[in-house]
Amino acid sequence: MRLIYGFLVSLSALALTACYGFAGGGLPPSIRTVAVLPFDNQTPEPTLTQEVNSRVREAVQNRLGLRQASESQADAVVRGTITRYEPDLPVAYTGDDEENQVTVTRRLVQITLSVEILDQRQDKPLWQRSGLLLEGDYDPGQEAQGRERALDKLVTNIVEGAQSQW
Repeated sequence: MRLIYGFLVSLSALALTACYGFAGGGLPPSIRTVAVLPFDNQTPEPTLTQEVNSRVREAVQNRLGLRQASESQADAVVRGTITRYEPDLPVAYTGDDEENQVTVTRRLVQITLSVEILDQRQDKPLWQRSGLLLEGDYDPGQEAQGRERALDKLVTNIVEGAQSQW
């Protein structure tokens, strides 16, 4: 009896998976391929374009399950603009009253951007966010660590945003 019950539970779970289909991570089933266009970079930091594009590509391929395609062949396009980059914002301090000295103990990277996932076939946005503020804190001298944390948040925002639309 337990074996039959277990089989029926497994069969039900399989049927639900088939009905709802998890491919594409919550995007419409017609979206299977994507082109990640180079983000327009309005900041003085030239390496941001490649870093952002790389992380966005990782998010849509590995986390949303879409295959990379050329812009003309893709079901969806991801495009965006990096509007602000602040690499060195002090956020935590210690002070010495006797010497009137303040030491920054924690810093913050901030990246502001706009991003959109567009269904090319229907010419409509699937997900978009303007003025998305990404932050990553770091120890002084470790800016790359802060930038990495901020870009991790970009990936999370894209994946969660795309999945929440459906």
